[in-house]
Amino acid sequence: MKYISTRGQSPALSFSEILLGGLAPDGGLYLPKQYPHFSDADLTAMRSMSYCNLAFAILSRLVDDIPASDLKAIIDKTYTAEVYGFTRAGQNSEDITPTVKLEDNLYLLSLSNGPTLAFKDMAMQLLGNLFEYVLAKTGETTNILGATSGDTGSAAEYAMRGKKGVRVFMLSPHQKMSRFQTAQMFSLQDDNIFNIAVTGVFDDAQDMVKAVSNDHAFKAKYKIGAVNSINWGRIVAQVVYYFKGYFAVTQNNSQKVSFTVPSGNFGNVCAGHIARMMGLPIDKLVVATNENDVLDEFFKTGVYKPRGSANTYHTSSPSMDISKASNFERFVYDLVGKDGAKVRELWGSVDQGGAFDLTSYMSKVKAEFGFISGSSNHANRMQTIRQTKKKYGVVIDTHTADGLKVALELRDAKTPMVVLETALPAKFEDALVEALGEVPPRPASLNGIEALPQKFTVMDANVEAIKAFIVANT
Repeated sequence: MKYISTRGQSPALSFSEILLGGLAPDGGLYLPKQYPHFSDADLTAMRSMSYCNLAFAILSRLVDDIPASDLKAIIDKTYTAEVYGFTRAGQNSEDITPTVKLEDNLYLLSLSNGPTLAFKDMAMQLLGNLFEYVLAKTGETTNILGATSGDTGSAAEYAMRGKKGVRVFMLSPHQKMSRFQTAQMFSLQDDNIFNIAVTGVFDDAQDMVKAVSNDHAFKAKYKIGAVNSINWGRIVAQVVYYFKGYFAVTQNNSQKVSFTVPSGNFGNVCAGHIARMMGLPIDKLVVATNENDVLDEFFKTGVYKPRGSANTYHTSSPSMDISKASNFERFVYDLVGKDGAKVRELWGSVDQGGAFDLTSYMSKVKAEFGFISGSSNHANRMQTIRQTKKKYGVVIDTHTADGLKVALELRDAKTPMVVLETALPAKFEDALVEALGEVPPRPASLNGIEALPQKFTVMDANVEAIKAFIVANT
């Protein structure tokens, strides 16, 4: 299995060769040369598998340069009830991603039982173990540079803390995450963790990560790696729970299922797209945005027009406060027929602050790839949180509320709809108190986390300053 860039000007590489690097040298994102395909017989065999065995069945088709026994050991070490132990009932779950039925053909897929209470843990814990394995084999070190709108940062830091040969430099928008998210990251005192609060929005931080990654000499000298969803390892790990969710709500492979995904950087729903390309019987992939609705605008009009910092809103679902969706490039590559030159042309416009128009492709977007979309706002999510508790007895976070609101609007009553959970409500306490008048539960180990000492550095959105900080701390 070889991986190529969406922009068509980088050499084909193996999984381990692209694992640490993030962006391809030509600025594109890696995808497999061709997606492996699971037959009906394969799906039948996979249906009764545990999460670990299902992950191995999928990942072993995409990772052929790590011995099968080693890959299985890494997966088994990652997906345990001890690691993914905080369920809504406060009990360990061997299921890893339990499904919550709200009503007939409407479900929540629980993805937030990991150490940082967000779906990012599902992939990040695996990535941490893969990084450690590959670095140990090569005797190398890496400096991970990432950007977060809230959940990626803590998931990465909890996955990488104490890992040999790994330093983490995580950029986040200063004072634009929830208090809980901020405390999860900034309270870590590990010597290999560096938090940088950027005066700006997430897109400013993400742009700087890309700029550093595109300085090939600096990237090579300081061994810059990535854990954002631009990293293929993140995406492929997320593919697994689409299969798990599908099997949980169907009886046989003749049934189709739709998934609604709260979306900011397009990584989570991109994993659903890849699962569909690999043969999972998905009907619709529903992209749910908040007030930062660039993706909803594209799926409704065919025009992709990223917005600048001044026009990116700070909302009560802050992990989706993104106006430049990095992983969208992976889908567009498939949409335009895997044409790297076309992708370079489109993103050349975006990189210059422009937009692009793919209205001529929109019939394919829905008919061939199953994408539709909707958006939500603060009033919508407050109402959805209240109604969900009243009707189903389930408390959801603000991002999941955006997803459920859109799912209820767009679902086909005859087709199972699975809404992907983003995080547990405890991460967004202020918004939940506003919606319900009560503090959401959290694991006892995280009580009082906001009062812990915090270690972070405030910096302007300046690429050279970030580079200097990395050099000074390497």
